Amino acid sequence: MAAITEIPGPKGLPLLGSALDLRRDSLDVFLRARRDHGDMVRLSAGPPGARTVLHCVFSPEGVQQILASQAANFRKDNQFYEELRQSAGNGLLTAQDADYLRQRRLIQPLFTKRQVDSYATAVTLEADGTVERWRDAADGVVDVVREMDRLALRTVSRILFGADVEAAVDVIHDNFPVVSEYVTRRGFSPVNPPRSWPLPSNRRAEAASRAVYAVCDRIIAERRAADATAGTASAGTASAEGDDLLSLLSRASSEEDGSLDAAELRDQVLVFLVAGHETTATSMAFALHLLACHPEAQKRAHEEADRLPSGRAPSAADLDELPYLTRVLKEAMRLYPAAPVVGRRSVEAAEVDGHLIPAGADVLVLPWVTHRHPDLWDDPERFDPDRFTPEREAARHRYAWFPFGGGPRACIGQHFSMLESVLALAALLRSYELEAVDTEVPLTAGITLQATGPARVRVRARG
Repeated sequence: MAAITEIPGPKGLPLLGSALDLRRDSLDVFLRARRDHGDMVRLSAGPPGARTVLHCVFSPEGVQQILASQAANFRKDNQFYEELRQSAGNGLLTAQDADYLRQRRLIQPLFTKRQVDSYATAVTLEADGTVERWRDAADGVVDVVREMDRLALRTVSRILFGADVEAAVDVIHDNFPVVSEYVTRRGFSPVNPPRSWPLPSNRRAEAASRAVYAVCDRIIAERRAADATAGTASAGTASAEGDDLLSLLSRASSEEDGSLDAAELRDQVLVFLVAGHETTATSMAFALHLLACHPEAQKRAHEEADRLPSGRAPSAADLDELPYLTRVLKEAMRLYPAAPVVGRRSVEAAEVDGHLIPAGADVLVLPWVTHRHPDLWDDPERFDPDRFTPEREAARHRYAWFPFGGGPRACIGQHFSMLESVLALAALLRSYELEAVDTEVPLTAGITLQATGPARVRVRARG
C-alpha cells in the first residue's frame, strides 16, 4: 500500500497559520490536532517565506520509528537543538554522530545500576533536609513545584560536586530559567535576530549563560587543582580520588576514546545540572500534587512507605519494597511528562506510520499527546497508578509511555531519576500528609514542562 503523502492538519490563519494558537497554548493545540485529524498531523506556523511546518507523530508505532527503528534518519538538527547547543554546550543531550558516541561510551559506566545506587545517600540527605524545612512552612503550605526544583537541584549538585553543593545551587537556580526561556523562544520562532545584536534579551541571556558557565568552570578548576595536590601527596593512591560524579567524569577514559577535555567536561556538567534536575523535579512535584488531590492513593502510598524499616533513611535496596509509589510516579510522568515535546529533523524522505515525511522536515513526537491517546489509555485524564502494574505494562506498546525517550538516544539517567524520585517521595510521605490547595496547575512547554502558576500543598506532620 502506498504511503499517504497528503498529511492532514488545521488550516489556521491565512498569514500566520497556527502560530498564534501555538504561542497561546501549544499543548492544547497538539491534543486537538490528534483529536480532529488523527495520528499524523501537519501544522504550519509563521508568515509566508518564514513559515515553520511541523509533522506531528502521535501513534506509538510512529514514535518507535522516529526514535528507534529509523533513528539514524531523524536527527537533532532542528532549530531548537541548535539554540540549545549555543546556550548550553555540546554535551550528551545535544551532541551527535562521533561526538555523541564517544561521550556516551565514556559516561555510560558512571550510570550503571550499581553506580547509580551509590547516589542514594545524597538523595535521602537532601530529602531529609526538605522534611526539616517544611516544619517551618508558613501556615503549613508549600509550593511543591518550587520545593521539588530546589530538592532536585541540590541533589544533583551534591552528586556532582560532593561537599561543594552550595557553590552552584543559587547560580543555576537564578540564571538557568533565563537561558531556558531564551532558548525556547528562539527555538520555535520563525525569525530570530542574531545573538550578537545588543538587544536586552540577548544581553540577559548571555549574562545568564556566562554566570552558569563560570560557576562550572570554577568548581572544575578547583577540583582538578585539589585532586592534583592530593594525588601528589598520596603518590597516586586510590584514597586520594573523589567519588562524586565530577571526579568520576574527570577520570573517565578509554584507550579508544581518550578522556573528556575541559570544555567537554563543563558541557557534561551543565547537562547533568540542567537536564538532571528539571526533569526529575517535574516528576516529583506532580506526583505530590496528584497524591494531594487523591486521598485514597495517598493513603496507600503512606502505608507502603511506613512498612520500610524505621530509624533509617530509605535506600536503593528499598526500591523493590515501594511498587505502589513507583506506579504513582509513573502515572505522574504519564500525565505530566517532563519532556512533553521531542523534536527531530528528517535527513531523507521516510515512511512513518503509513505517511510519507519529506526530507528536511521538522518532526515532533509528543509524550503529552501519546500519553493521553484514548486508544491506549482508558479515561486518559484520570489518575490511576494501577495502570502500571507489571501485567498492564506488559500488555501495552513499548512506546505508549516514553517519558525517557527511546532508541539509541534514550535518557542515560533514567534509572537515577526513578531512584531519586521514589526515595525522596518515600522520605517525604513518611513525615507528612498532603492536602491540595491548588487543584489545577497552569502549564506551558519550554525545554521541559513548566508550571506557570503554583502547585500549593498543605503539609501536616504525621504522628
